[in-house]
Amino acid sequence: MPSNGTPPEKSVAQCVFDNARTRPDVIALRIRTTAADGSTTGWRDVTAAEFAAQVLATARGLIAAGIQPGERLALMSRTRWEWTLIDFAALAIGVVVVPVYETSSAEQLEWIITDSESVAVIVETDEHAALLAEVRDRTPTLKHQWQINDAAVDKLAAAGSAIQEDEVMARLAAIDSTDLASLIYTSGTTGRPKGCRLTHANLLAEVFEITDALDLVFNTKSSTLLFLPIAHVFGRAIEVGAIASGTALGHTADLKNLVDDLGSFRPRFVLSVPRVFEKVYNASKQRAHGAGKAKGAIFDKAEQVAVAYSEALDTRGPGIALKIQHTVFDHLVYSKIRAALGGRCDVAISGGAPLGARLGHFFRGLGVTIYEGYGLTETTAGIFVNVPGKLKIGTVGPPVPGSTVRIAEDGEVLVSGPVVFDGYWRNETATAEALQDIDGKRWLHTGDIGEIDNDGFLTITGRKKELIVTAGGKNVAPAVLEDRVRAHWLVSQCLVVGDRQPFIAALITIDPEAFPAWLSQRGKTANGDVADFTEDADLHAEIQQAIDDANKAVSQAEAIKKFVILPADWTEASGELTPSLKLKRRVVMDDCAAEIASLYASPR
Repeated sequence: MPSNGTPPEKSVAQCVFDNARTRPDVIALRIRTTAADGSTTGWRDVTAAEFAAQVLATARGLIAAGIQPGERLALMSRTRWEWTLIDFAALAIGVVVVPVYETSSAEQLEWIITDSESVAVIVETDEHAALLAEVRDRTPTLKHQWQINDAAVDKLAAAGSAIQEDEVMARLAAIDSTDLASLIYTSGTTGRPKGCRLTHANLLAEVFEITDALDLVFNTKSSTLLFLPIAHVFGRAIEVGAIASGTALGHTADLKNLVDDLGSFRPRFVLSVPRVFEKVYNASKQRAHGAGKAKGAIFDKAEQVAVAYSEALDTRGPGIALKIQHTVFDHLVYSKIRAALGGRCDVAISGGAPLGARLGHFFRGLGVTIYEGYGLTETTAGIFVNVPGKLKIGTVGPPVPGSTVRIAEDGEVLVSGPVVFDGYWRNETATAEALQDIDGKRWLHTGDIGEIDNDGFLTITGRKKELIVTAGGKNVAPAVLEDRVRAHWLVSQCLVVGDRQPFIAALITIDPEAFPAWLSQRGKTANGDVADFTEDADLHAEIQQAIDDANKAVSQAEAIKKFVILPADWTEASGELTPSLKLKRRVVMDDCAAEIASLYASPR
């Protein structure tokens, strides 16, 4: 690709047919196979030639339905191979794909369909179909609907059997890179979601830059198991990048059995949000400590060695003594953690939230280098990313080639480049607020606060709208504290509060998966509920350790002085987390107004 970040291709879907022509036998997809009773039996390979034929057949069906270039098709499904198939089929004929999270409510589904004026929708399950039925009479533009679990792919293929291949190819050739490829609605931590207009050029620029920079994993000998929602721009970019580069792509949405799926698929690399890496670390630590003091001590020492080993890689390299210790712990500890990722994975990509330097060093020290990046839906996923040869753990990396960054006077990160979207769908007011011309160049105001070091690496220090200003006038970025508190194996979520208050405090939720082990270690009722222990002295002492560790990262004025343990965790299902596992701060603060008030009702 040219160094200015502009790819020569005009359509995202062109790669499907290029791959079928130039490397037809390369594995494009690996699809889970199941027995009659529904149990998993393995993975079936789909070659580039076979995938192109499937895309062609599905595209014919969409044409037969009368869907025109530029019209919108909403797609509501979990992460599964049909998502990728339908995505590329629609993109191949100029249809604009509108992802809908499979956890969306009827109201959210209605809003996205009506706001985007989608003419067709493909849902996954009977439950999704029922949601659609609730709002169907309020979606006047909707003409067609299919259901994946009701043979949508087969029905489309059958319906399009009379459509000639030349018609699909003519549609593909007519696409211009400036044409709209997808409307991705922001997950909406506050307010109604806005549709981000992403063009074929945006997606192509993102995919080519990421796959070029990370060609050690994006190649025909590599594979990845996608378990994040493809409805999220992060998962979508990896999906397209894998198909474009010939990387074998697998899908799973079964997070409860993720370790088993990773073990059978054995990906070369994975992508995830930091919370998943935290849970892998916390689960490993908890298991070790639950097995007795000796094994707990071994894990703690192994953790120290892993971090020290990784940190040494950035200076003069590890010494002989550290290398010996690292080899010993590789056998005792590290290999077992790598096995939980499938045993072959030595690279990971992280985004969506800050990873934290200690977690990054821990994983690199045990043999899995995490390349952290940063981006928004408005930047087509990553616009900053650490890559081989340009890696600084604790940062989100330098800008991708072709993109530029500047820090505003108030610390806000501004970005410009070919991956930056061209505005919000039919919302000129929001577009004008987000995209502004400065010195003759258009810049996206990210809303994040950050710092650029002398080597061009960005560190995100907080969210502009989330900065807390205490009664004493101290500005506090909550993310720094929250990330450190969540690093404790027993903590699930943390929300720091204190705006216009005399001191900083925190709301804490306990990880329901880790809690039984903690109870067992303390000789308490093994099947107890968190709600019964919110005032337990031992639990408070345990969480205080996490608070004390977090407070080491900030000044005394920014430190957490009080906290409250809540009886239930925050989840996507209960409405406090977005589908990408980001905390809906305003929702939590409204729901927990009484708990927050109690923190400031009495002297600390």
